[in-house]
Amino acid sequence: MASPLVVGFDLDMTLIDTAPGFVAVLRALGDELGVAFPVEEMTAALGPPLDLMLAPHLPADAIPAAGDRFRALYPEHAVASVPLLPGAALALDAVRRHAGRVLVVTGKYAPNARLHLDHLGLDVDLLEGWVWGVGKADVLRREAATMYVGDHVHDVEGARAAGVLSVSVLTGGSTRAELIAAGTDVVLDSLEDFPSWLDDHVT
Repeated sequence: MASPLVVGFDLDMTLIDTAPGFVAVLRALGDELGVAFPVEEMTAALGPPLDLMLAPHLPADAIPAAGDRFRALYPEHAVASVPLLPGAALALDAVRRHAGRVLVVTGKYAPNARLHLDHLGLDVDLLEGWVWGVGKADVLRREAATMYVGDHVHDVEGARAAGVLSVSVLTGGSTRAELIAAGTDVVLDSLEDFPSWLDDHVT
């Protein structure tokens, strides 16, 4: 018998357009710290953990506290303004239509990720936060994932490390060429293409 369908999704720039919220929180954090973060540049490179993104702009010993403050500011500044990306809800519906489980496996702090899911009405079977790159592989293996859907080359690395199918969308900071070079199996323009692709893949 075929294995049950279990689909993992990244969150930021895969299911949701995090950019407006990230911009608002960075500006609020910069105002508190007296630091002029290059907000647009940092937002264009979403994907790596926050500490790595802050590292070029703050002393090393200030980064842990700045990260904590970013996460504390997040609910006020970055939930209501962040929308679903086109096709996100239909992509989850497509997994359910094939009797599959939906996982969200993200580098985002889990309580803040949960705020997004609840605000946008996304019903998932499992949310796992604060895992990045190949670190996502442990979760994907534990949950017997069939595939992992993401927007970044590091999402591809997580899928490859877990030995599951890597499906990439072009809604984040990685280009088609970068995703293919990282070893992804499938590249879709967006999650709007996912339901029909999944129908073909399952059958």
